Amino acid sequence: LGKEQIFVMSPEGFKSRYTDRETADIYAMVMAGKINTMIVGTLQSFGINAIGLSGFDGGLLRAERKKRLVIVEGGKKRAIEGGYTGKITSVESGLLDTLMGRGFTPVISPLAMGTEYEPLNVDGDRTTGAVAKAVKADLMVFLTDVAGVLIGGKVVPKISAVDAGEAIEGIGPGMSTKIHAAIDAVRGGVGRAVIASGFTEKPLSDAIDGRGTVISL
Repeated sequence: LGKEQIFVMSPEGFKSRYTDRETADIYAMVMAGKINTMIVGTLQSFGINAIGLSGFDGGLLRAERKKRLVIVEGGKKRAIEGGYTGKITSVESGLLDTLMGRGFTPVISPLAMGTEYEPLNVDGDRTTGAVAKAVKADLMVFLTDVAGVLIGGKVVPKISAVDAGEAIEGIGPGMSTKIHAAIDAVRGGVGRAVIASGFTEKPLSDAIDGRGTVISL
């Protein structure tokens, strides 16, 4: 649509999209509309009874809007207006339990409802962790463009939450967010988290079999 995307870096090394109101509206249209519908349609074509949801449906994802962001720019910290970015505060797990109990597979767009019922862009990795904890998942999978967590140029097959936390420094911002989300999830009751490649022939099956990096307590 010609809207320029602006990305910012936090002091902790997290890279995120800066979301003003126009970007929030476009984000809602694309994530809860086009992309969600495409994924649901693909799953349905394979006989999976998928149902598309955003955080607004049934109050599924509620978030608190970040009033201010501290970013790093040119090696210096500065504060900017928070825009329409949020942090998940609650997940309506009862809705998901009901749907899954009836045989539906929820496909959730990372679009949350703010305290003033405004659309908020929430980090997809963090949202995945929050949902996994809420439904007490046995397994959480992150599919990415590498074979797993790389340390010293090699994929680490298994790592504890403690060791993963210590290894975050020096790992790229995209991967560090996934590791933080994985650590938080397994400490919150999720059985294990797997970070694996989404470019194999059967990426989900491979991840379920533990091919990639398995993070657990």
